Amino acid sequence: MDRDDKIYIAGHNGLVGSQLLKTLKEKGYTNILTTERSELNLMNQIDVQTYLNNWQPRYVFICAAKVGGIKDNNEKRAEFIYENLQIQNNLIHYSYEAGVKKVMFLGSSCIYPKNCPQPIKEEYLLTSELEQTNEPYAIAKIAGLKMIESYNRQYGTRYISVMPTNIYGSENDNYDLETSHVFAAMIRKFYEAKKLNTDVYLWGDGTPYREFLHVKDLTEALVFLMNTYDGKEAINIGTGEDITLKELANTIADIINFKGKIHWDDTKPNGTSRKLLDVSKINKLGWYSKIGLIEGIKSTYNIYEKTRNN
Repeated sequence: MDRDDKIYIAGHNGLVGSQLLKTLKEKGYTNILTTERSELNLMNQIDVQTYLNNWQPRYVFICAAKVGGIKDNNEKRAEFIYENLQIQNNLIHYSYEAGVKKVMFLGSSCIYPKNCPQPIKEEYLLTSELEQTNEPYAIAKIAGLKMIESYNRQYGTRYISVMPTNIYGSENDNYDLETSHVFAAMIRKFYEAKKLNTDVYLWGDGTPYREFLHVKDLTEALVFLMNTYDGKEAINIGTGEDITLKELANTIADIINFKGKIHWDDTKPNGTSRKLLDVSKINKLGWYSKIGLIEGIKSTYNIYEKTRNN
């Protein structure tokens, strides 16, 4: 990407999109397009077609999606599959029609089978059944990945699909306890428990393993891949290291000096037992994550604490 190329970020107010906007600006990119929901409904075909034809971006990052935690995914299954399919179908197809040079589609590590071998290689996709609690979201993301693959094969496009692991680290993350992902939910619960001098109550038994990647590392990887990667295969983005949710909770407690008790509700679902990505492919290209989990927890908690106190 040249510094003055027109770049469109779909979903620039979200966890990933907001940091991607900062990262691009820090690297000197000056012609970045963004749209508010009030300006452009990404679920409307005509609106998306008109916008992309009128503005003619050269590069498109698809960060827009309906996302949520295990409870939200399980209870709003129809919304998750419908809205995500609409958004990604419109952006991918009408980017092609508008002659966009390169599109990057953000998938998710949850697209992989529930019980596939660890660490998870890109080729394990569709080899066995999915985790039921987020199956509709995963199917929508798989459809987006296959749409990218199909356009590349039929039309010779140079579009990219990436599968990030669990992302954290921004004030623009969703910290709503009903709809947030596990990391953001823990940050909020520990903050409130420390402030109110109460205990922390968490879902499941704490045994599942999860891999966590700081959003700054992710956006560095996105720009790196957009500039260097022309392969037709999808590619994982992660740290290559994971931790149990119980270890994560205890680490957060130690970092913030939380003295209360942590209670686990094993009547609630755990989700997939482990989701560790094999990141050897992106590492061989020359990209590695830089922000360690301890550093990431400290910075995220400080950001959240400052935001809430203000």
